[in-house]
Amino acid sequence: MARPKADYPDPAAIRALADGEGRLALRVTPGARSEGIELGDGKLQVKVRAKPTDGAANDAVIRMLAKALGTPPSGIELLRGATSREKLVRIGG
Repeated sequence: MARPKADYPDPAAIRALADGEGRLALRVTPGARSEGIELGDGKLQVKVRAKPTDGAANDAVIRMLAKALGTPPSGIELLRGATSREKLVRIGG
């Protein structure tokens, strides 16, 4: 069975949650049944199927966020929370 295409919020709405320096707070759910991005209370809620093993969930979060924003994954930097569900990333350009 084919996986449904993930539905992302508007890129402008995602960028509006970032501060003046492009920092964006995330709440990540690794090992989720379905993937997606939802707007929450001042932060994004990101669900990924990848397990939190060897950074796989972090990589999946960065790829998904980059796709939602229409930027390359190299334009997103994990600043804090490599081993936590609460993460802080910097989005470029």
